[in-house]
Amino acid sequence: MENILLIINIILAIILVILVLLQKSEGGALGIGVSQDSFMFARSAGNFMTKATAIVATLFIICSLTLTILSRDEISPTKSILDTVEENSDETPKLPE
Repeated sequence: MENILLIINIILAIILVILVLLQKSEGGALGIGVSQDSFMFARSAGNFMTKATAIVATLFIICSLTLTILSRDEISPTKSILDTVEENSDETPKLPE
């Protein structure tokens, strides 16, 4: 089950990155947006891309939380390093008198 969710999570992450990179840049940075010549189509494409990005991001977060909840049960309680040091403190050699 976890392997399937992990593969889905990786696929969603790749799709999310692609959707973000394909969106039109509003600040002129690294976006690969469409030109201003097709302004009528750019707005509808922007709305679709924005909604698709929001949906994929929501699915990614839900999948990540589900993976975290499922893997939490497998984590065994660990001992503190301080407990180990305290246990070994009896074995330390004592100074001769």
